[in-house]
Amino acid sequence: MAVVAVAAGRLLRLRAAGAEGRWHRWRGDAVARVARSFLQPASARKDAAQARQVAHFTFQPDPESHEYGQTQKMNLFQSITSALDNSLAKDPTAVIFGEDVAFGGVFRCTVGLRDKYGKDRVFNTPLCEQGIVGFGIGLAVTGATAIAEIQFADYIFPAFDQIVNEAAKYRYRSGDLFNCGSLTIRAPWGCVGHGALYHSQSPEAFFAHCPGIKVVIPRSPFQAKGLLLSCIEDKNPCIFFEPKILYRAAVEQVPVEPYNIPLSQAEVIQEGSDVTLVAWGTQVHVIREVASMAQEKLGVSCEVIDLKTIIPWDVDTVCKVCIAVILRVFPWNVTSSPVREGISLYCGFSCLLNFIHLAFYLYILHNCYYV
Repeated sequence: MAVVAVAAGRLLRLRAAGAEGRWHRWRGDAVARVARSFLQPASARKDAAQARQVAHFTFQPDPESHEYGQTQKMNLFQSITSALDNSLAKDPTAVIFGEDVAFGGVFRCTVGLRDKYGKDRVFNTPLCEQGIVGFGIGLAVTGATAIAEIQFADYIFPAFDQIVNEAAKYRYRSGDLFNCGSLTIRAPWGCVGHGALYHSQSPEAFFAHCPGIKVVIPRSPFQAKGLLLSCIEDKNPCIFFEPKILYRAAVEQVPVEPYNIPLSQAEVIQEGSDVTLVAWGTQVHVIREVASMAQEKLGVSCEVIDLKTIIPWDVDTVCKVCIAVILRVFPWNVTSSPVREGISLYCGFSCLLNFIHLAFYLYILHNCYYV
C-alpha cells in the first residue's frame, strides 16, 4: 500500500505541475516495459513459470506404521486437521482461534471443525497477533486447552512479548501457582519460493534461546499429527511451526486415531559412520538427498538426524558423535553461534530473502553438498 501511495502521489504532482511532457514520457516508458514483459517468447515465459514451480527437494515418506491402528492417506494439512479434530473430540475445554480459522483457514487446516464443534469452540479473532496470544494465555491460565493460530510465522513478531515475557515466564514468576501450559501456538512456517519477505521466514531461532517454551517442527504428515497432539497435551506452552511447502506436497499413510510422538527426542533416520547431518522440517528431505550424493560421489557415510524439537533439543542424540554438521536456514552468524567443539553450523546468509538471490539463500541440495 505504501508503494502504491508513493506512486500515486508522484503522478498527481507531475500532472498538477503541468509537466505533460515528462508525464507522457514516463507513461510511454512504463507501457513499453509492460509490453516487453508480455511480448517475450512464449518458451521463455514457460521456462520461467516451470522454474518457479520446481521444489528444491523431493519429499521422502517414512515407511507405513501400523503401530497406532488403521491408517489413511493424508497430506500434511489433513494430518493437522485430524489432530485438531481428535483434540476437540477428546477435550471439551479445547478451543481453536485465530484469523480466518472459522471457515477453514487460508491453508484449510481447520476446515469443517466449526460446523462439527460449534462457533464457541472454533472462532475467528481480530487481526492482532499480540491479542491472539494474550487471549490464549488467559484462556490457558483458567484451565482451558487453548490452540491459537498465527496465520503466517512471519507475523508472530507482534506477539513476541506475549510469548517470551508472559507465556514462557508465567509458571516461574508465580512459583508454579499458575501456568499457561495448555497453550499451543500453530503457525505456517518456512520458505516455499514465491513468498518473498513476509511469507518465507523461519523464525525459530528467535525462540530457541527462551526457557519456558517448547518449539517443534515436523518433517511429514505422520510426524505432524503425533507431534502436534503431544504439544497440545504437554504441560508447557508450545510453538508448533508447520512447513507450508509440505501442506500438499507431503503425502503418506497417517493413523486415524490419536497417537503421540515424544517431544525433545531427535530421530536418527539414516545410519552413518563418517559425519552426522542434523536438520528439521523441510530441510530433512534435502539432507537425505545430500547424504545419498555424498555416499555416491565421495564415499562418505552420513548419519542423518531429524531434530524435531528445537527447544529443548535432544543433546544426547546429536552430540554422541564428535563431528556434526547442522544444516538449516537460520539467521545466525556462524562465528558467534553457541556450537560445541567438533560441531560445525552452516546457515543461510544473514540477509533478507528476495527473489533474485533465492537460489543462494536456500540450502538446496548442491549448496549442502559442497559444504
